[in-house]
Amino acid sequence: MMRKPKKPARVVVFAYHSVGVRCLEVLHRQGLDIALIVTHEDDPHENRWFDSVSDWGRNQGIPVITPTDPNTTEVMSKIRHLNVDFFFSFYYRQMLGADLLALPKRGAYNLHGSLLPHYRGRVPINWAVIRGETETGATLHAMTLKPDQGDIIAQERVSIGPDDTAHEVFLRVIDAGEKALAGVLPALLKGTAPHRPQNLAQGNYCGGRRPEDGRIPWHCSAQEIHNLVRGVAPPYPGAFTEVHGQSLRILRTSLHPHPQAVAQTIGGDGQPLYLLAVEWQGQFLDSTTFKTHFPQGCRPDSV
Repeated sequence: MMRKPKKPARVVVFAYHSVGVRCLEVLHRQGLDIALIVTHEDDPHENRWFDSVSDWGRNQGIPVITPTDPNTTEVMSKIRHLNVDFFFSFYYRQMLGADLLALPKRGAYNLHGSLLPHYRGRVPINWAVIRGETETGATLHAMTLKPDQGDIIAQERVSIGPDDTAHEVFLRVIDAGEKALAGVLPALLKGTAPHRPQNLAQGNYCGGRRPEDGRIPWHCSAQEIHNLVRGVAPPYPGAFTEVHGQSLRILRTSLHPHPQAVAQTIGGDGQPLYLLAVEWQGQFLDSTTFKTHFPQGCRPDSV
């Protein structure tokens, strides 16, 4: 008597961003039954430089919903009737409550953009660059009520170069996240994937960032200013300073002399910092126009 073929694992995916699309593609390629995608409506005020989970899901013929709150009775009822094995969360921005996390029969797993337990919380890649880290990565971990604290299932490391921007690192972390998920997924489906508890005392937690957090602290060292600039460089809001009552955006810097330097300034430690990309009143400045506008330099105390 022939055995019936085993049904693929049924999943609900909470996802957003290019990370969400790439990881959904991993689940799709490995034959999982994606019963529902839960994502966000795009914020019209956000610079949306990333891929659309909604578009991907609808192109695949998968149901997509965009609730303001996934923990409502209505959403939980919809998911409960799907009788799913797993939840996966890929850069979804809302916390899932206890009642929701109890629904999948075989667990809920989240992909985080750091080497947990380091940089738990919001915008971990930006924080890693701002704090001068030389590596970060992606971690697939079990979801718990508290963010980014569950058992580690898989990790992939990526390097951070001294002049890399957060966006450049982010693209490598997307690759690392896809690799981590694809590598461990067969074992996770079989129930043999490792579950390694985190030692939270060895890590740290960081909060979200706002555009105004990009204000340049000129009292800090040239290295710290350089790290801030690359940590919030476009497509993020960018570092800035107030000159003549208006915002001067400093979008790329170097700690070393550079042939494309628009200007040179000095950090709080007396070390030089070379400005490579500067925007004033919506226009990028070259070295000549920079000197015309700022003959005394761009530090507020020198204008």
